[in-house]
Amino acid sequence: MVDFTFTEEQEDIRRAAKEFAEKEFTQELAMECDREEKYPRELVKKCAELGFHAVAIPEEYGGGGYGPIEQMIVMEEFSAVNPGLAIACLTPIFGVEILLNHGSEEQKENWIPKLCSGEAIMGMANTEPDAGSDAASIKTKATLDGDEWVLNGTKQFITNGTVADFILVTAKTKELEWKDRHKAITYFLVETDREGFKATKITGKLGIRASDTAEISLSNVRVPKGNMVGEEGKGFYYMMEFFDITRVWVAAQAVGIARGALKLAADYVKQRKAFGVPLASFQYIQFRLAELATKIEAARTLTYRAAAIQVEQGKPDSMLSSMAKWYAGEVAVETCDWALQFHGGYGYIDEYPINQFYRDAKITEIYEGAKEIEKLIVARHILGVK
Repeated sequence: MVDFTFTEEQEDIRRAAKEFAEKEFTQELAMECDREEKYPRELVKKCAELGFHAVAIPEEYGGGGYGPIEQMIVMEEFSAVNPGLAIACLTPIFGVEILLNHGSEEQKENWIPKLCSGEAIMGMANTEPDAGSDAASIKTKATLDGDEWVLNGTKQFITNGTVADFILVTAKTKELEWKDRHKAITYFLVETDREGFKATKITGKLGIRASDTAEISLSNVRVPKGNMVGEEGKGFYYMMEFFDITRVWVAAQAVGIARGALKLAADYVKQRKAFGVPLASFQYIQFRLAELATKIEAARTLTYRAAAIQVEQGKPDSMLSSMAKWYAGEVAVETCDWALQFHGGYGYIDEYPINQFYRDAKITEIYEGAKEIEKLIVARHILGVK
């Protein structure tokens, strides 16, 4: 039976994460990164020094040696303080699970210790302009030329695209029929200083502006044979395995966002007056806060259950991961919507933190699989459809 009570050690991690975020995620820094769409390098370095980003990476590589539950705890606590700064601090290792599970010993020994120490940043490039939810329809190609693979293509919405030292890139290594297209995809480790690699920062995002997002162009980028990650043609399966893991991580992000927004709303309605009395004295607002708090707790329980099952089974449960991700995302968006509504006109001004929470929340319903895809996954499990 799954126990959702944190151990003493997990509580220590939670407290440490909360204290770090409350101290370092200042409103001044949050506004600067949001308005200027600035990547907070110094903050990311501080976070790396304390190992928060690498809490789930094995100790042999310099990580914390914990698991998905501890990883969720850090994400939740960081996101409850500021979602944009949280995602910037915790994604320098974005994609590391694929490297850990399928990379060669040389790849792991060369890169993962650097990721843990903060010396290196990585990213993962799957999405393309015409291949988002349909991840198997990528057009980027990799052609073998002697002892090197030559990559050509364009990737879109790539986290850490302009700040990463290397990126795991999906590419087709063969042409197959439409029904078998997912069997043509392979991962490659591409160092970002290679000739022909170009990353262009995407600006004007609705939210999580502290996180670096880019379009990547690969023009005859050459990498050694040894830069292939795992087996040829298995990239799509690695990707789906990865999403089952990271969807729970996004669910924890959404829970943190919802918690943070609810706190902002509660604090505001206690001090803001209307008709001579605090907003908190109105029964309608009390009922709405109660309803939101209950939904957040339900989302939180589902999220940690999905993480606990992953620990027990040694692998994620794709149905639970999908349930947690879409439900928690929905709760985050709803909570932020009501929290901003309670703030009235002040919530529409970016000097009030709820403004950023409101904009940051929406991404949790989009990346790592849009909520519609999550619902399809759940439905297929129910119906027994592969």
